[in-house]
Amino acid sequence: MHKLLCLIIALTPALSVHAETAASSRNLILIIGDGFDDQHVTMGRNYLVGMSGKLTLDAMPYRASVQVETVSEQGQPLYVADSANTATSLATGGITQIGRIATDIEDNDLTTIAERALDSGFRVGLVTTSSLTDATPASFLAHVSARSCEGPEEVLGSTYYGIPQPACLDDARDNGGPGSIIEQLVNSGAQVLLGGGTKFLEQTTIDGETVAAMATGQGYRILGRETDLGSVPPGRPILGTFDEETLEVRWRGTDARVGEVTETSWLHHLSDYLGDTEEPEPMSCEPNPDYEGTPALASMTDLALRHLSQDNDRGFFLMIESASIDKQSHKRNPCGSIGEIEQLEESLALALSFAGQHPDTAILVTADHAQAAQILPEPSLYSSYPIPIYSPGLVARIATPEGGMMRINYATNNGFSEEHTGANIPLFANDVAAPWLGPFLRQREVHDAMSAFLLGTREINTE
Repeated sequence: MHKLLCLIIALTPALSVHAETAASSRNLILIIGDGFDDQHVTMGRNYLVGMSGKLTLDAMPYRASVQVETVSEQGQPLYVADSANTATSLATGGITQIGRIATDIEDNDLTTIAERALDSGFRVGLVTTSSLTDATPASFLAHVSARSCEGPEEVLGSTYYGIPQPACLDDARDNGGPGSIIEQLVNSGAQVLLGGGTKFLEQTTIDGETVAAMATGQGYRILGRETDLGSVPPGRPILGTFDEETLEVRWRGTDARVGEVTETSWLHHLSDYLGDTEEPEPMSCEPNPDYEGTPALASMTDLALRHLSQDNDRGFFLMIESASIDKQSHKRNPCGSIGEIEQLEESLALALSFAGQHPDTAILVTADHAQAAQILPEPSLYSSYPIPIYSPGLVARIATPEGGMMRINYATNNGFSEEHTGANIPLFANDVAAPWLGPFLRQREVHDAMSAFLLGTREINTE
């Protein structure tokens, strides 16, 4: 491990703890809102329940701030992360570089909480609105040097928007490795895998069979868009993919509008103090017609909870991801993000209801990293000045159900996709999880707290 990374960890003060043997039967539900920083939490609250309302999240008894840690290939600190290295921190307690899936900067595999849970007799499930092979779910049950190595084809090299992506040649089964992300998921022993990624099941492995056939050979019941999730019988592991890659989102802006530029007159090009501006027209959030037939995150969550808890006296670990909070923010589509926040809320409500019937269930809700969206004044605080004042970014002005106008701004770059930002992220938890947590945590310490609850000793911060 690089010397600086070792120094960072060595200088980190250890938690002062009391120890108590973990119970033999317990459940841990980790809900990750991808990119779900405080700006997005507030966006969701303003739109879904109103400025003075409370989300289901807001009723949870515990809240903390979480610092995200990232390093470069050389072990130097970086201040903005991606989903691969942050999910790796949550899954393993390790600090690694952008793009790595449960591997350190020297490409050593890092054991995950889900793998340790399986080894300890717990059941494990992953539920996501992304492809199952995407960075967040992958980091809990796979180990590759680059997040792009999703299927048997991609592990040997691929392109994204015409840009070559890293191969994972040492990980490929062609070279004696464990295989691509989807192959590792299928061979993981997880009892529930639900999300997108049909295209990767259709790829052919080195054995000349499809990944779907490999999964069937491992005992999985394969589910698709036509499956009635409410009637799936227990007794076999389940693998469901409901779109080629990421699932469609529930909402979009009016007529599929997203963030737009403020138009300026020709005089403004002569001077910042001249000319006029024309703001983007307000929009509303409307149903996305492409969402039809897509299972809701809550439906997948309900199936996972039933499947994992049926005749189970040991317990389970379940990771649920609302992935397109982030993905729609990349696209400057706030309505898409807000619809995903609503899906997270619905799944959280199911988890809380389950915990009400199963008292040894800890629930944590957090993000992996911060994202681009900002809530700006509407109108600008300086709109009365006798000069053109407007956001230099792309703006969406959203009419909210309570009669307000919420201005969302995207301004991280001038390219086709917004970028992540470097703020800390929130953590919410129920009272079962709270004793293992502190008011401020490094992301790796969230992993340590989850591991202590599920697998080890009870840790209470006394500092």
